[in-house]
Amino acid sequence: MGKVFYKLISSYLFSPTNAVTFDTIKNHTMANTQEQQDIVVQVRRDILRMVHKVNSGHPGGSLGCTEFFVALYHEIMDIKNGFDMDGKNEDLFFLSNGHISPVFYSVLARKGYFPVEELNTFRLINSRLQGHPTTHEGLPGGRVASGSLGQGMSVAIGAALAKKLNGDNHLVFSLHGDGELQEGQNWEAIMYAAGNNVDNLIATIDLNGQQIDGATKDVLPLGDVAEKFRVFGWDVLEIDNGNDLTQVITGLTEAKGRTGKGKPVCIVMTTMMGNGVDFMMHTHAWHGKAPSDEQLETALAQNPETLGDY
Repeated sequence: MGKVFYKLISSYLFSPTNAVTFDTIKNHTMANTQEQQDIVVQVRRDILRMVHKVNSGHPGGSLGCTEFFVALYHEIMDIKNGFDMDGKNEDLFFLSNGHISPVFYSVLARKGYFPVEELNTFRLINSRLQGHPTTHEGLPGGRVASGSLGQGMSVAIGAALAKKLNGDNHLVFSLHGDGELQEGQNWEAIMYAAGNNVDNLIATIDLNGQQIDGATKDVLPLGDVAEKFRVFGWDVLEIDNGNDLTQVITGLTEAKGRTGKGKPVCIVMTTMMGNGVDFMMHTHAWHGKAPSDEQLETALAQNPETLGDY
């Protein structure tokens, strides 16, 4: 578990009520990881059931980022109980590629931001859970509307600068699709963040190689994304398997350790679109398509219920 392992050791060392043994730490770590893995599987079920119910939505990218969201909200971010739009004295997250709202909504609900049963209202008229996150419905956990791609980096930078002005030492996290980087606004923002030493920002790129019209290499090749960010002045680290929960936690933990050193931090995270459902993987076909009844049954069988369906 890398730094996560040492974090656990420290928590026991400085607790007067705990005797430290390797087995104690190991068992605690294993139990914690299993709990998080159970959440991952349940979130996959939530995604599939939400999209199937309304025959609309984006399961592919949502499934590919499930481990990232679970790691972020259950291990990495320092967040307060309750929710307010200002987000002072806590870490913030901004979803730029808002079409993967199913995974965002599921993780927010499973974290307790709103009742899990509300997932039943996904994409329905007058629902707070629209296809792309919005703010006017007042959904806890959502601080920005993210329907138009390419804007999330600018929002995240603004929030990070506001924290600096307010003397708030917490961090801002953001997530962006690789195909989304074809939008030009990203690169102006990327230059700005490096040029203004926005070093309380961690931006993660979901490098799944797919977008709505096909593979990114066929639509508009992105080249070496990690090297591009380095050339633009960012501190960059890479996660080879963004669908391995341990790798994601370790990578995000390392990224936190690199903040505050004069550079914004970028994580280039390789994922598999449709991960966890065999017939949705290795293709862009499930970018924005709902499974049939039979396909849903097959997909759910590959992801057995762990925390209870809504």
